[in-house]
Amino acid sequence: MIPATEPLLVRTPLLADDPQDPLRASGNPVRWGVVSTGRIASIVAGDLALLPDAVLQSVSSRSRAGAEEFAARHGFRRAYGDDGSLPGYMRLIQDPDVDIVYVATPHASHFTVAHAALEAGKHVLCEKPMTLNARDTAVLAGLARRNGLFLMEAVWSRFLPSVQRAAEIIASGELGEVRWIQADLGFPAPRHPGARLWQRAAGGGALLDVGVYPLTWALIALGAPQSLTAAAHINGDGVDAETAVTLSYASGARAQFMVSLTTVSTQAATVSGTKGMLRCNAPLFNPTELTLTFGSGETRLETFRPAGRGYTYQLREVLRCLQLGLTESPTMPLADTLLVMTLLDEARRQAGITYPSDPVRGMDRRPAHTGGSQCID
Repeated sequence: MIPATEPLLVRTPLLADDPQDPLRASGNPVRWGVVSTGRIASIVAGDLALLPDAVLQSVSSRSRAGAEEFAARHGFRRAYGDDGSLPGYMRLIQDPDVDIVYVATPHASHFTVAHAALEAGKHVLCEKPMTLNARDTAVLAGLARRNGLFLMEAVWSRFLPSVQRAAEIIASGELGEVRWIQADLGFPAPRHPGARLWQRAAGGGALLDVGVYPLTWALIALGAPQSLTAAAHINGDGVDAETAVTLSYASGARAQFMVSLTTVSTQAATVSGTKGMLRCNAPLFNPTELTLTFGSGETRLETFRPAGRGYTYQLREVLRCLQLGLTESPTMPLADTLLVMTLLDEARRQAGITYPSDPVRGMDRRPAHTGGSQCID
């Protein structure tokens, strides 16, 4: 059953009061540990370095040399790699000078790394999707709450001024009653050996990798659906190359989105109401323009220039929450992550998308935190 909710996005005091300057310090320094030396970790580390109250403390990888190179390039103080008996990520988690762990590993290892960090008393910012299924997300949320620790899924788009502004416009009623949402996100993903997006064991596939972005636009405008339908093209390796989802609401409103690892698409979102429509430019996960078109023929263009690569707003919110002693962000609470994972679970069920680590009925989720670090980099 899909739980009911109000439209999800809210404006935090920080974003409402100072949306143009996420780079100002908001409190005491916070020391960061980054698990992974991959592409997204590098981009986020670059934006993290722009924040004066963020300390780049430690980074880990399976390879000590890789971690040291990453640390030198971005200015981290310490680097950890696998030492044969203990994975690099566990060595980072055991670093007493790390306050918060940013988990940027492949999807399939998010649960293991985040669980270990929370058990060790570290706050956690975890890349999306937080886990591969709602059950594992609930386990992490429960652990964080029991230990009084901050935990957030890194859905960075929610914090962008452009997306915040879109939510504000929708909530104002300027578009009238929202009746239809359309969003797509497709790109031809490279298929070289070891490509994460095409590895089922690593949690690859279109739905879990990028589905949260078009889904976010639907949830901003209409909240949780009454029901959903989903279908996918699954390749010979068991990976969903394209997935289409329709969300249906009691009011009769619909939201439709398509995600693809094989096709070029508009990468845009359109929110249609009884008085007007709003369309963001590409890419919908980091738009810089909102175009409003009304029934009268009037149009309006609003433009935005994000700081850094756009991750600064999310990172600033994490720092604000930690500095205020909050264990959840009002803009990205754990209830929203659990809702999204519930929706993705249902979409996967209908579309036949499965992973080797999917829950087995009657078995508890007990991650092992020692030994090798397969799929963790």
